[in-house]
Amino acid sequence: MRDPRLLPKANLHLHLTGSMRPATLAELADRYGVPLPPPLDSGGAHAWPAFQSRYDAARAALRTPEDIARVVAEATADDAADGAGWVEIQVDPTSYAARLGGLEPVVEAVLAGAGGGATGVVLAASWARSPDEAERVARLAARYAGAGVVGFGLSNDERLGRVADFAPAFRIAAGAGLLAVPHGGFYEPARHVRDCVTLLGARRIGHGLTACADPATLDLLANEGVTLEVCPTSYPPLGVIANLAAVPVRTLLGAGVRVALGSDDPLLFPGGLHRQYEIARHDLGCSDAELAVLARHSVEASAAPPEVRSRLLAGIDGWARGFNDE
Repeated sequence: MRDPRLLPKANLHLHLTGSMRPATLAELADRYGVPLPPPLDSGGAHAWPAFQSRYDAARAALRTPEDIARVVAEATADDAADGAGWVEIQVDPTSYAARLGGLEPVVEAVLAGAGGGATGVVLAASWARSPDEAERVARLAARYAGAGVVGFGLSNDERLGRVADFAPAFRIAAGAGLLAVPHGGFYEPARHVRDCVTLLGARRIGHGLTACADPATLDLLANEGVTLEVCPTSYPPLGVIANLAAVPVRTLLGAGVRVALGSDDPLLFPGGLHRQYEIARHDLGCSDAELAVLARHSVEASAAPPEVRSRLLAGIDGWARGFNDE
């Protein structure tokens, strides 16, 4: 078995606040006098509000553009140590706008932290807020297309919005050449995943595990080449699956569905990108050849520049040849 840290890859599913180092959160919380969120009890499943309240508490420690830029730069460095040559970090700018004085300063702060050339930015609206606000965020994303923003998404609890209502926002983003990357199929059934593809034009879907219950949806994903961003450590704490061994990565691969492993919110679900690959190997039984396939899917589904993509794919081939030669 080869070291997954040496396997070139991309992290396509990572949220800004959730990417924060615990030490950085502790430092900023102390500086600004805000309480640290209590840890999620690892012994059981939690309802979404338990997660969201902790996420909101952590976000309260980000007060300045420099704080946000720091978190992005540190997250990129952490993923690079885990073998990621490309990272896409997702942010809902409306969540930080009040403190930073508007939406544009938030985007500028994120882009400042992503300035090393190995990080793309996905601006996300929220399933829990109005379609009008989503269109506002989509127009903002369109203005920054080509300047570091690479995609437009929808995050938060998918049960709080209707897919069709957000189609106009995704048309705005598509017109600017941005990737459509909504969350879907976390709690809602397979039809939610289908609707994200057919109504929103999704090229990637955050999570999408409920597609496994419907062969027609799996066929749609496979035939359309839609990639699911699967984040193993996120699911047992929120009751999506019973345990890590139930994460259906190999089921998806067997159905011809493209899968990219992501780390989601390592601040709250401990385990960065390397941990996701270790779970794939040790808990899900993936071979080194399958790990290389997962890494290849992550790069091919990314918005990485052509030269970065070519370098990473060549590195994946080299890693694969190495284990074949042993």
